[in-house]
Amino acid sequence: MIMASTTALNSGCNVGGVVVNRNPLFLRPSSSTLVKQSWRRSPKLRFTVRASETHADGPTKKLGLSDAECEAAVVAGNVPEAPPIPSKPAAPSGSPVVPSLPLSRRPRRNRKSPALRAAFQETTLSPANFVYPLFIHEGEEDTPIGAMPGCYRLGWRHGLLEEVSKARDVGVNSIVLFPKVPDALKSPTGDEAYNENGLVPRAIRLLKDKYPDLVIYTDVALDPYSSDGHDGIVREDGVIMNDETVHQLCKQAIAQARARADVVSPSDMMDGRVGAIRAALDSEGFQHVSIMSYTAKYASSFYGPFRDALDSNPRFGDKKTYQMNPANYREALIETSEDEAEGADILLVKPGLPYLDIIRLLRDNSSLPIAAYQVSGEYSMIKAGGVLKMIDEERVMLESLMCLRRAGADIILTYFALQAARCLCDEKR
Repeated sequence: MIMASTTALNSGCNVGGVVVNRNPLFLRPSSSTLVKQSWRRSPKLRFTVRASETHADGPTKKLGLSDAECEAAVVAGNVPEAPPIPSKPAAPSGSPVVPSLPLSRRPRRNRKSPALRAAFQETTLSPANFVYPLFIHEGEEDTPIGAMPGCYRLGWRHGLLEEVSKARDVGVNSIVLFPKVPDALKSPTGDEAYNENGLVPRAIRLLKDKYPDLVIYTDVALDPYSSDGHDGIVREDGVIMNDETVHQLCKQAIAQARARADVVSPSDMMDGRVGAIRAALDSEGFQHVSIMSYTAKYASSFYGPFRDALDSNPRFGDKKTYQMNPANYREALIETSEDEAEGADILLVKPGLPYLDIIRLLRDNSSLPIAAYQVSGEYSMIKAGGVLKMIDEERVMLESLMCLRRAGADIILTYFALQAARCLCDEKR
């Protein structure tokens, strides 16, 4: 039992972090009847509970009262006081005094605190959403790519393995390979594309030997292997030959599948290539290998740094006869319908951020997974803006990726994969 002196009755004290005013602490009666009688006889107690107060011996202590005693106190009107109602924050001097707007709905209410904003966030961004594009070459050293700060042509035996290890450490376990092929191996028909001991098949086998669970996407197109720099075989009058090119692409996809690629990705934009590749893979026993089709690949000016990285610029003309017109929207639905019918497993839109409407169009019209490619030009602009201190590089990077996800992309091919994943991991910590 706690005893209190007469002096304590008329002065406040702090017991276990609870301020007690004008009355002693609860006395423990021997029965519930005594509890009721005790509260009837006693004047009202005033307890002020403050979470911020701590006792000299450590955190705020409990008083050791039973539930019945606490409830009896409240019934008797001896309600402990919580911290006072805070005063309304003052507006700055000179603010107009106006009546409240008669609004039944104020959307800002759901944005007023970090906890509420997090609770109602509709789109999330995770390292699992990223596919990391990696440039590889035959050399042993990693060569910086001037137009793409932070990106390198990686030596396939050393630098590639190191970069993949870094990515896996932060949750990025999907990559796509792009080769810088020696000029001496390029030809008008791009035969090096299906050399089973070529750069890409060798790199795939090496990676799968080291990281069996790594998801490897490959690029299926002739431009890195073509002496003309086009995605297909070029006729003497400059026409890109469709069906002959598809024949080569099928052999390329099979060579990549034999090396244990998980997903082959035709980026060439030839008509009918998805169905032909699906049939070729199935006929060779690679029914388990997926196809990510570059469904809506536009003839964009945002690809410049990428082509410099691979030295794959067209030797003449442009790619407008097979890549889509940036002015066209409905045409993407035609490509979507064809790719779905031919057996594509994933549909990709390229470029990314300037084509958010196309990403949303495919998302709303297909149940297949949608991929977006945040291309080299998008990457380099953000990097340049960051270097010049015109933008906050990290914030703009993450915002751009979130926008691609919000538009409907399930996965994003991005050169920011490693950097963004590190930022996301730091946020979680």
